Amino acid sequence: MTKGIGSAVTRKVIERLAEGPADGLRVGALMESAPAGAPLRVMNAAAELMERGGIAQYPVVTVYCEKVVNDLREKFRSFSGVVQMAIEVRHSQDRMDGVEAALEAQMDAVTQALSASRGDWGDGAYYAGAYQVSYGRMSRGGKNFTQAAKVSFEIGVSRS
Repeated sequence: MTKGIGSAVTRKVIERLAEGPADGLRVGALMESAPAGAPLRVMNAAAELMERGGIAQYPVVTVYCEKVVNDLREKFRSFSGVVQMAIEVRHSQDRMDGVEAALEAQMDAVTQALSASRGDWGDGAYYAGAYQVSYGRMSRGGKNFTQAAKVSFEIGVSRS
């Protein structure tokens, strides 16, 4: 029943982040230290693993599905529930000063893209607009110092 729902919603989130809000600001456009065309990654991996694997370019934006819940809100549907999604942003630089400010600016871009995406996403998916942001503490890693933040939100899904 839940086959492919998490992947389908993850693709929709990636599309929304790539499009960005109507004013033309994209999540990637606010990441000045990112290489041109740095992709949004679909991955739920620890920062240490990404660095060891050689795929960490900072800032790193990863999108992943945390949980799929079929609570049968609508009777006689094969799936009617929520998909818990997460967008994680990791920022790194060589000085401690400014790491948190840069991460907050990047998270603002993510939350603006989410706020601009409220409503029907098609294929039975909809986003009500609620989200929760949590910031991690600064630590060693990346380009000397790194900090991460995560946005968690739910996408409602209803499919026959």
